[in-house]
Amino acid sequence: MKIAALNLNDIEKLCVIQFDDMKILLAYEYYKNNDQVIEPHNQMMDDESITLDVNPKAYPLADQQMTKTILNLVQQAMNYKQLRKGANEATKTLNRGISEFIVCAADAEPLEIVLHLPLLCEDKNVPYVFIRSKLALGRACGVSRPVIACSITTDEGSQLQPQIQRVKTEIERLLV
Repeated sequence: MKIAALNLNDIEKLCVIQFDDMKILLAYEYYKNNDQVIEPHNQMMDDESITLDVNPKAYPLADQQMTKTILNLVQQAMNYKQLRKGANEATKTLNRGISEFIVCAADAEPLEIVLHLPLLCEDKNVPYVFIRSKLALGRACGVSRPVIACSITTDEGSQLQPQIQRVKTEIERLLV
């Protein structure tokens, strides 16, 4: 295994860990002369070390437990085809009136590329929430690239409707 295949920066490692709820930082040792990984070893982390600096404009920000719940719902919505990925698609669902709620990434660079979504959500009375990692959101959306925003859409008679309503009420509590 080449070290280039493990090209993860610290934030990406934390995103993978936060999504899997393992709280373990993988640190790879490698032999520099032949660029080969010797073995991964685990280093336990506490909850305080997982927190990342977040832009204060990213409000409301989901806590770790709520982020896990949202990412699980996003993953299920992808399987039921009730998910639209990307800021443009999220904007379209809001304008068409088929969006249940919007999830944005707080680490979008620059953050202004997603800040039109909260304004539009407030106009349409749709709840929205920020999560810390665009990489974790991308993984939950089923793509290998980072995703800065996604929309959970409505579907009559969907099996996800009770879960969507539960998450919507949690998001609305954050907004108050």
